Amino acid sequence: MQFSTILSLALVLSPLAVSARGTLGFSLGARRPNKQCKTVADYEADFDALKGNAGSTIVRTYMIKDINVPEYPCDVPAAILPAVKAKNFKIILGLSYVACRAIATTADTQEAYDSEKAALLSDLTSEYAPYVYALTIGSESLYRGVSAEELLPRIKDAKTTFGKLVPCIGTVDSWNKFADGAADAILTSGVPTFLMVNAFGYWQGKDITDATATYLDDLQQAIGHIQRIVGVDTIEIWNGETGWPGDGGSNYGSAKAGTLNQKTFFRTGVCAALAWGVNVFYFEAFDESWKPKSTGDTGAQGDETHWGAFTESRVPKFSLTC
Repeated sequence: MQFSTILSLALVLSPLAVSARGTLGFSLGARRPNKQCKTVADYEADFDALKGNAGSTIVRTYMIKDINVPEYPCDVPAAILPAVKAKNFKIILGLSYVACRAIATTADTQEAYDSEKAALLSDLTSEYAPYVYALTIGSESLYRGVSAEELLPRIKDAKTTFGKLVPCIGTVDSWNKFADGAADAILTSGVPTFLMVNAFGYWQGKDITDATATYLDDLQQAIGHIQRIVGVDTIEIWNGETGWPGDGGSNYGSAKAGTLNQKTFFRTGVCAALAWGVNVFYFEAFDESWKPKSTGDTGAQGDETHWGAFTESRVPKFSLTC
């Protein structure tokens, strides 16, 4: 870990970083190992494991209508919101209107957005709204080729539609799409009140010895650019994803999968960001063996089934306290 990187991140986050520790949340899948949709009871068991082992009481999801397995379409809020209420959790709902990259069957289209929106209108009632911390529109849409000018009207529409129930509404994207100005039209619009920045030392192909410095530097670049554009206190910013694959996962360049490296990155990277006041979502909560191989930008296939901090049976792979 490079002290200069940690110091830069601390300066970007000041004064919040010195006054409050960050919150740890987990990205949560919607399916059982047999590909079927999780039930309310499944989610309640997930929440018990997260709170009991990591002290975490907030999760994020990616889709309203999970159609990644066509024979088992999942209405995610219908099952997860009652569990969130029962266990007194908070949730960030993702209205992403695009399938996960391992499947990539759904495009970023207005039709897909309208379908997700209609489903959420049915599920998100005043009973559950107090437990919804934020709503994000799009899932790395800019990274996948959607322009800020295309995405912004959907964020505006979601804010108009859901803003009275969910005050925090925005988007989530890769760190570089914030750092390089691709999202500036969204930032300067005055529409989003909430942003999530995804950053992975692993997906930069870094050896575990360099991964933490890369991760924190990427966060610093993205958050620094956002705050230069809109000011320090205008938009709430979270680290939307970070993590490392455990045993059985795929290597990526010099980044080697393995539970020991996973544990190391959590201890040196995630814990460092939390210590400086960054709110972090760890990707992901539980292994997901149902997922097929994913294909990256180079055409190489990779395994995304072993990224969980827990096994599928909800056993933690390492200590999840900092």
